[in-house]
Amino acid sequence: MSDTPPRKPVLNLALRRLIACVGILVFLAVYVVAVSSIGAMISDNKALVMIFYALAGILWGVPILPIISWSEAYKRKR
Repeated sequence: MSDTPPRKPVLNLALRRLIACVGILVFLAVYVVAVSSIGAMISDNKALVMIFYALAGILWGVPILPIISWSEAYKRKR
């Protein structure tokens, strides 16, 4: 018997990108429903509504950056 540790399975780049694509689409669908539901509960104050939707339009990218980074990490390991 050899003393080498078992190899971890490696996802290829195409599979990583497919998983990331599906993850991003699912996240965005849930995010849009959540933002529109919260937006419907906001008062009629136009300034507050504008600030809310401006922030919601910018902040969706923050959770997606780690997914994109993970999907492209395959290139750095080689």
